[in-house]
Amino acid sequence: MGDKVRNGRLLAIGDIHGCLDLLQTLIEQVAPTPEDRMVFLGDYIDRGPYSRGVIDFLLILRQKLPNSIFLKGNHEAMLLDYLDGRNQTLYLVNGGAATLANYQHQGRLCFPAEHLDFLHDLRLYYETEQFVFVHAGLRPGLPPTRQQAEDLLWIREEFLEADYDWGKTVVFGHTPVKKPYFADKRIGLDTGAGHGRSLTCCEVRQSRCWTTA
Repeated sequence: MGDKVRNGRLLAIGDIHGCLDLLQTLIEQVAPTPEDRMVFLGDYIDRGPYSRGVIDFLLILRQKLPNSIFLKGNHEAMLLDYLDGRNQTLYLVNGGAATLANYQHQGRLCFPAEHLDFLHDLRLYYETEQFVFVHAGLRPGLPPTRQQAEDLLWIREEFLEADYDWGKTVVFGHTPVKKPYFADKRIGLDTGAGHGRSLTCCEVRQSRCWTTA
């Protein structure tokens, strides 16, 4: 699909991490319309206090903004593993307890079917003519179609320190930065919402950013 979405903007939003208040504030600032395409870069949950509320908000937003794209982050992958009985300690030490508390009801975990469907349907990457959107990054030397899910969700130094050119600008989250990161063929948008800092949205074709205080 091309970069032009009717007459709308091509927007990307960094890691939310359960910070519903920041997400609501940011959406008010950006004021997206149905003509815009919004790409969410994953990590909607964990660390922050309102992971369930964030997913509820995104489900409503998806109805209003049908061009929205939702990518999987490593935290969503860890939650799905946890629910399947795999790597449960890893999830808990990475902020998962805050999310699980949101889904407790009478001492049991209760995930609405709509939330589970949302988590299972998340994409690993999204590509246009000029951009590749991914949660963590890409392994050098491989096109997006040949990347391993583990790298798309977790990679850091091998991606950040590489001078490889994928032929497109890679828009990513996962690695927290103090302000939106712009480099040759890379745009980093995790500005630390999960660490008490801010949440950022970028119109990637114009390099225009909105960031919560």
